[in-house]
Amino acid sequence: MEIAITSPADFHVHLRQGALSRLVTPHVRKGGFNLAYVMPNLQPPITSTEQAVAYHADLKKIDGTVEYLMTLYLSPELTPDEIRKAKKAGIVGVKSYPRGVTTNSDGGIESYEMYYPIFEAMQEVDMVLNLHGEIPSDADAASRFIILTHNVHILNAEPKFLPHLLSIHKHFPRLRIVLEHATTRAAVEAVKSCGDTVACTITAHHLALTVDDWAGQAWNFCKPVAKYPDDRLALREIVAQGHARFFLGSDSAPHPPHKKSTSTPSHGCAAGIYTQPILLPLVAHILESFGQLDKLEGFVSSFGRRFYGFPADEAGEKVCLRKTEGKVVEEVYTFEEESVVPFWSGKKISWEIV
Repeated sequence: MEIAITSPADFHVHLRQGALSRLVTPHVRKGGFNLAYVMPNLQPPITSTEQAVAYHADLKKIDGTVEYLMTLYLSPELTPDEIRKAKKAGIVGVKSYPRGVTTNSDGGIESYEMYYPIFEAMQEVDMVLNLHGEIPSDADAASRFIILTHNVHILNAEPKFLPHLLSIHKHFPRLRIVLEHATTRAAVEAVKSCGDTVACTITAHHLALTVDDWAGQAWNFCKPVAKYPDDRLALREIVAQGHARFFLGSDSAPHPPHKKSTSTPSHGCAAGIYTQPILLPLVAHILESFGQLDKLEGFVSSFGRRFYGFPADEAGEKVCLRKTEGKVVEEVYTFEEESVVPFWSGKKISWEIV
């Protein structure tokens, strides 16, 4: 059995920098994709048009066969004039990271109202606002016996964020917004309640995992964390519905094994799951597992491309998948001094790219 998918597109990709970037960037194509929406949380973060253009050039030097859509990091340095400049340079979106909730987010935001002039400029020029949908935990306050006003932790940080999404949408109804890597039924319902300018990405790993899978298992730990079985069911149900505002954004996040697999009393393991080199076969495997293989092309290509304004050419490139008895996922990928371990390392996937 074989199926062909037109121009798969991943709308949430981490391609890092330096030798690690040289290792993982070719995995976009290896995983079956020819378009990558690139996150800006480097060190230092991509906060200017010049930085984004330079990063795009670096990625093209590594693999020029992929279309890279670039983003800026929402920060106090960003201005409406920079937004207009970025739009003219072909930059597609701006990514918001609440302070400290994920990798390289120490410079993230604490309040959205101060960015309303930025959002107005983005709405004016039609750039996309990408939201990491969590608010920071206030567990530290609890440890100091400070009265908690929000009781926020990693399991409810996403639902607690959703009023911000709804408020921004209300104030800027023409601004295209993507709630990134949804993990809860509440997030799904919030996006469904919004207008056509609000969409949502879903990762492959959140369609597979629940809280039990990462508790005690560093390789399945990411942020936002996988939630309860009913939350995973909600993600699967919206994919099964073929809802056009819900599509793939892998949030494939490579980390060196020594940072991913270990923690110390003073520092936790890295948050992130690496799916890039197996992505299209993995998504096919997971969708087939809950009877929705026929939704594959919409989820990994046409829905996201339509929302972002990069529709697939029906006469263009197709990626062919073939059903197998089970292809074993490689245990590690290496290049120069860097290495990464993929999701489901050593396990079998029932699809492969021809």
